[in-house]
Amino acid sequence: MNSPYRKKISIVVPVFNEELNVPTLYQRLKKVLSALSYDTETLFVNDASTDGSQAVLEGIAAHDPAVKVIEFTRNFGKEIATTAGINQCTGDACIIIDADLQHPVELIPEFITRWEHGAEVVVGIRRSNRGEGFIKRIGSRLFYRILNSIAHTKLTAYATDFRLLDREVIDSFNRFTEQNRITRGLIDWLGYRRDYVHFTANERMQGIASYNFIKLLSLAMNSFVSLSLFPLRLAGYLGIIITLFAGIMGLAIFFTKYVWITGWGSSISGSAILAVIIVFLVGIVLMSLGLIALYIANIHSEILNRPMYVLRKKKA
Repeated sequence: MNSPYRKKISIVVPVFNEELNVPTLYQRLKKVLSALSYDTETLFVNDASTDGSQAVLEGIAAHDPAVKVIEFTRNFGKEIATTAGINQCTGDACIIIDADLQHPVELIPEFITRWEHGAEVVVGIRRSNRGEGFIKRIGSRLFYRILNSIAHTKLTAYATDFRLLDREVIDSFNRFTEQNRITRGLIDWLGYRRDYVHFTANERMQGIASYNFIKLLSLAMNSFVSLSLFPLRLAGYLGIIITLFAGIMGLAIFFTKYVWITGWGSSISGSAILAVIIVFLVGIVLMSLGLIALYIANIHSEILNRPMYVLRKKKA
């Protein structure tokens, strides 16, 4: 008689220069996963680390058949490393977790419980971050406030990459083709039933965070471009404002100088009139750029090649 089917959970861990943290993370994962009534696999995605991370990962994989190691030929970034792990996992669900031990491994059973109760995406929401600097905290608030005010896909504030995805969500996610991506934004774009687990992030145990200010700024810019067309339309909006302002000023100058002749009108120099005309023409140019931007926006949407819709599969 065949044994009943056991669901499988995949753990996806992007790794970049985490030689000191990986052994501790693995031991904690092993302790938590061994207590689960599921088959498990752990995929470490080495994003071309320059320290001894690869050797450590290979040593772990050599003694544990449930561990798989994916190594990049060069550094492609955390978002692509996370994507590779999602692409390669074979579980009924996958859980994405950082290698720096800031995401509490002990919450994995809670994520799975929420999944078993019907959630197709379970998102880890960071209440606070031990050791987080003032500038980073303010920058995070500002990022979410700006993005959610201009984006067509709303991001949950303080949501992290620490999340569980159902197999159906994984299959839908794997249809995305864009290169510059923010993984959590694409997952939010897909929709699906979701639940949330709130946690306090731990301090980084060892090493230095690979996401410095420049990388965080780059990620924010990619998010704005990927999830919103507002930056593309900004020139057009500025053009409308400038044209209206210059138009009103031009009419005021014309009437006070040539129709209702006043002392103020006679004091307006030719240089001032020329400046208003130039500002008006600049506004026209920006409006034209805004019109071109609308066409570029359509091209942008087509090149992203996202699915036009996502259908929920009928489960047996």
